[in-house]
Amino acid sequence: MSPHTVAAAARDLAALSAEHGGVAANPSVIDTAALKRHMASLMGRGMARASVARHASSIRTFFRWLQDSGHIASDPSRPLKVPRVRRSLPKALTTEALERLLSADDKDEFITHRDHAVLEVLYSSGVRVSELAGLEEGDLDLRSGRMRVMGKGRRERFAFLGRHAISALKAWWPFRAGVAKGHDRGRVFLNRRGTPLTDRSMRRVLARRIRAAGLPRGITPHTLRHTFATHLLSAGAGLKEVQEMLGHKHLSSTQIYTHVAPAHLKKVHERAHPRGGSSPPALADA
Repeated sequence: MSPHTVAAAARDLAALSAEHGGVAANPSVIDTAALKRHMASLMGRGMARASVARHASSIRTFFRWLQDSGHIASDPSRPLKVPRVRRSLPKALTTEALERLLSADDKDEFITHRDHAVLEVLYSSGVRVSELAGLEEGDLDLRSGRMRVMGKGRRERFAFLGRHAISALKAWWPFRAGVAKGHDRGRVFLNRRGTPLTDRSMRRVLARRIRAAGLPRGITPHTLRHTFATHLLSAGAGLKEVQEMLGHKHLSSTQIYTHVAPAHLKKVHERAHPRGGSSPPALADA
């Protein structure tokens, strides 16, 4: 799992542990009733349903491991219900907003070329920002326009680069060469000191570009990933192909995009249905 997921699970379990004497407490003394009280206290404090659901998932995973490894005889978390989280529809940028974002620049050439390459690759490939932060020189094949990505669950896949992303990377490369050092492990995106950009640094890159483009706050690297998927579907790409490019393990994770590209679904219906088409047939003269 990603470092962020591991850290979140550790915080969730620390909150439960604090209610039962800390890490030295015997987990076998925690029963189902105690877990339900803990979940109720989280909700009583006004915690978001998504956060409560994550707590429940962390707890259930931990106690399942305790049982599987023989530390406890039975799993008290089994009856624990995970709150249902209302899934919000992803937001995608309009073509006009995207052009403004990608055309914004900085007075500093190093920053301009690096940041432009970061955003072009995010939009062109649809990769997660953590995947981009881990990208190394050996993962890139600019001649074929693809790159090797290590995704969630250590699953490797190929992501693809359009001509604009390839051009942006080529423009960035001389600036990268000027600061690259032996300890950068061949990472593609570096800061002035020659150390790799983290995913947090890339979020700051996007925030700076948003301000320069005069766009509203709330646009994240994941917004570019949503935009990538939405634009592909709207242009006629198949759901299965988009799933592969996003690196989703399950098709259900990709199906949410069918709700944000209804125009594409309408076109598919008109093209594929035997009685498709937006206009009814003309009536024959009586």
